[in-house]
Amino acid sequence: MSLPFVISDLRHRPEFFDTVADRIWRAWWKADGHPLDHITGRLRENMNDTPIPLALVAHDGKTFLGTVSVIASDLEERPHLTPWVAAVWVELKARQRGVGAALVNRATQDCFALGIDRVYLCARPQRSGFYEGLGWTPIERDVGPHRLGVFIRHASGGINRSP
Repeated sequence: MSLPFVISDLRHRPEFFDTVADRIWRAWWKADGHPLDHITGRLRENMNDTPIPLALVAHDGKTFLGTVSVIASDLEERPHLTPWVAAVWVELKARQRGVGAALVNRATQDCFALGIDRVYLCARPQRSGFYEGLGWTPIERDVGPHRLGVFIRHASGGINRSP
């Protein structure tokens, strides 16, 4: 069952800023000892009037449902690949209801609308099937200490295994 929701640019819905920062920090940075201020500072870059980085939020009115970002680089081992769809987070109550897919697709389409031909994404092995189901093509597996998969999406919809 899908939920009613809207996807907005975080710059237009700044009331969600602290929630987005908190979710990103808890999901990917807190366990490694990074302070919340580190993420808040990085997320603040998404509030500038530049196309990338950007953060999107899914919400039902004032209720936060999820977030996704587009950033220049998301994988230390692959700094030459850019840009990346990153930090996909969906609240537990909103999972399995189309929110994550909608966020990823919107972020990807926003990149294509900027004239970007290809976009990258990295994911842990257990999430690979989700992204492949959305049309992402794996180009590498077992990258880095988390054994991440690297995926690509082309604006043309074509498949090309070389970055």
